[in-house]
Amino acid sequence: MRVVKKINNNVAECLDNKGNSLVAFGRGLGFPKTPYELTDLSKIDMTFYKLNEHFELLLTEIPEDLMLLSVEIVQEAQKKLSGKLNPTLVFSLADHIQFAVRRQNEFKEMRILFSQDIAQLYPAETQLAEEALVRINKALNTELPRSEVTNIAMHFINSQTDFSIDDDSRKIEELIEIITQIIEGQLQICIERDEFNYQRFQAHVRYYLKRLREQEHFIDGNDAILQNLRLSQPAIYQAAVTIMNYIQQTQGFVQSDDELLYLMVHINRLYEKNSESSS
Repeated sequence: MRVVKKINNNVAECLDNKGNSLVAFGRGLGFPKTPYELTDLSKIDMTFYKLNEHFELLLTEIPEDLMLLSVEIVQEAQKKLSGKLNPTLVFSLADHIQFAVRRQNEFKEMRILFSQDIAQLYPAETQLAEEALVRINKALNTELPRSEVTNIAMHFINSQTDFSIDDDSRKIEELIEIITQIIEGQLQICIERDEFNYQRFQAHVRYYLKRLREQEHFIDGNDAILQNLRLSQPAIYQAAVTIMNYIQQTQGFVQSDDELLYLMVHINRLYEKNSESSS
């Protein structure tokens, strides 16, 4: 492989043996005078063909050590999650870490809650995120709070979804969008798709659909809670019923009151968070 241009000490533009252009990550790749022939390919951690302009810009804005740290975290996660991660997670994770450090330095009093429900739904991703947080704090000599475990875990979760482009995955994502539009129409709200609260809601809906497909039971029935929510939140109840009816009509899944309660709880949470951010 021929290294043709230094981007920084750890990232360089290269040409493979077929003459195709790529961007390679690896400690010290950009340090020697370019161009030069790289004979030891084990020095390369990751390669990207046809890197888009947004990611190229991030390479100039994010410190080298932080970018390389993100590469190492993603590599470790790929091993433990059977490689089912979109490689571009390297950029989004590095961008998030940089933002989190800046937020910690500028707004020390700001608190973001650790999400127990994400931890329960995605134990593997949460464990990886906990290990990543320890690594980040040590490498950057900072003290990001434990709540960052949730944020990092969400990056792992969403990256797996982005990387899964099979037909079933597309159908699930299309169904989630339809469910979102039903909620917006029923509750007369506009949901920001990039907000963390919506990403968390998406994670719960994916879990919901996965359980339905695998015919797993949710929770023990609790009619008292359901009836209380039905009386106190009639609009939320109606939105959940509309979604259940749509899922039954299009997917053929018959759902119980337990599923209805699950939907109501998470629709209500999304609605409350949306209302807070709009006020």
